[in-house]
Amino acid sequence: MGTARAGWPGSGTGWPDDAARAAAARAVTALYEAHAVGLIRLAVVMLSDRAAAEDVVQDAFCGLYRRWGQLADPAKALSYVRASTLNGCRSELRHRIRAQRRGGPAPDTADAASAEQAALLGEEHQQVLSALRRLPDRQREALVLRFYLDQTEPEIAASMGISPGTVKSTTSRALAALGRLMQEAGQ
Repeated sequence: MGTARAGWPGSGTGWPDDAARAAAARAVTALYEAHAVGLIRLAVVMLSDRAAAEDVVQDAFCGLYRRWGQLADPAKALSYVRASTLNGCRSELRHRIRAQRRGGPAPDTADAASAEQAALLGEEHQQVLSALRRLPDRQREALVLRFYLDQTEPEIAASMGISPGTVKSTTSRALAALGRLMQEAGQ
């Protein structure tokens, strides 16, 4: 019998057997190989910090592995890990705000990118990212999921835990706000 993992359906004590654990590991690994880079990019845009983004994505995949046996539909595992990544980003941002309120060091998100990253990105790209980071979290998430990860409205709704109608209105408002911010930056 493999290492015990709480919460595996039907067993109450862990993985039913080594084969189930190995199958879960293969499935999560394949998902990681196919989607980790995009999820890290999503988290970097949300957090402006590559190390924190990598941690959030790693935690999301670890959580998926631990809960693999609880998934009602393993075909929706990517939606689960996207939502978990977004939730991890939200938690990290809340943690930063609490640290700032307590007088702790506040990361300067406007300057969080390394000099190397800044040199690699064009000036216009930098302006778009800067404006994107100034949007409210929900609007930024909707735009990044839609235009950066190329998700459909139903996929975005599942990732963000909102209705498809809310995705449409949030995306529309976010594009309008982004346009205003870009105009301001161009003046």
